[in-house]
Amino acid sequence: MDAYRCIVSKREVRSFLPREVPEETIRRILKAGRWSGSSVNRQPWHFVVVRDRERLAALSRFGRFSGHVAGAAFAVALVARSSRDLFDAGRCAQNMMLAGWSEGIGSCPATIQDQDGARAFLGIPEDRTLVTVLSFGYPDPRASHPIERVVRRVIVGRGRRPLESMVSWEAFGR
Repeated sequence: MDAYRCIVSKREVRSFLPREVPEETIRRILKAGRWSGSSVNRQPWHFVVVRDRERLAALSRFGRFSGHVAGAAFAVALVARSSRDLFDAGRCAQNMMLAGWSEGIGSCPATIQDQDGARAFLGIPEDRTLVTVLSFGYPDPRASHPIERVVRRVIVGRGRRPLESMVSWEAFGR
């Protein structure tokens, strides 16, 4: 799949088949994160990979809408050096999700509201920032998570905003 097709076809997946992802595929996804660009090539990230079913279920409970983590084949907690690294961490997360998508692996970021609990659970040092948790797995085409039904009705139904509504040339509003 070429890069453009991968980008425009990528959708968030919250329902996964109960199937393991081969370790080599997981490593390719992690390597895609590793190769992300970063300011001054600082590479300010660390990945905590969770594959154990019980730990995935426990991790899913640290966010209000993170239930998809429990059904994932694996999750990656993306940890950055500090909050000033959030842009680079976002680039890293997107690289991993697109790399997975290109290999037939779905993914979805999870917002973690209980940061203290998740940090303790994952053993993240005090001087690091938990950016997000990414769930990964083979998409289950038959399943539909309740939030996915809402997303389909509200967002997909209206489609993407036209490019002209979000682009200005030379100065904002032109």
